[in-house]
Amino acid sequence: MDLMKFLKSLDELLYEIVSWLVFYPVTMWRSIRHPKAMMRYADSELIDDPPEQYTETLSPPLFLLLSLFIAHGSEMMLARWEATWIRPTMLASDSNLLIFRAILFSLFPLLMSVRLLRRRKIAIDRETLRAPFYSQCYVAAPFALGVSVAGQIGRIDTAATAMAGPALIAAVVVWYLAVETRWFKADLGMPTGRAFVTVLVTFLEGLALMLLAAVAIVYGTA
Repeated sequence: MDLMKFLKSLDELLYEIVSWLVFYPVTMWRSIRHPKAMMRYADSELIDDPPEQYTETLSPPLFLLLSLFIAHGSEMMLARWEATWIRPTMLASDSNLLIFRAILFSLFPLLMSVRLLRRRKIAIDRETLRAPFYSQCYVAAPFALGVSVAGQIGRIDTAATAMAGPALIAAVVVWYLAVETRWFKADLGMPTGRAFVTVLVTFLEGLALMLLAAVAIVYGTA
């Protein structure tokens, strides 16, 4: 009986993993093409019972994590063309590096969510934070994937990639800031300029925290 339960769990796990091949590109396309609709979708799905949630796409946190996993995989494939990059001791293993990146890029949906709740004057707890964080993950995933891949391209030691990397990062950042500005404007009823300033300040806070974490890792393990 225990063997049958084990085989059944393997069956469900295999189906879940294989289904990502379909639902990951669908989720990515919708998040890039219709980010605002996907963020609304994330909010509405949390109302359903857990088995009925996100049946048409990947769940937002999983989507973000898989995007970073794909970025990590592309880094391994591009390693032969990259300029030499020596990792800090703590990030020497692939698993540690992936976890570190997941934490760093999760800062952006977290900070945006906290800012939204504060602007709405809603008390922040585990339940109130969940919905905005989930919706923010849908747009943070393309941002994280784009920035990660652009950074890898920029490390390839050729003249073309040295220009392509920063250009791609700039395009991804502009897209992310534009999406977030539209979201804050619609969700909080802000003027466009004020919404942009709010988003930009929050984005810069995220960059500052990323920088502090990176410095702590590099110098803390030196």
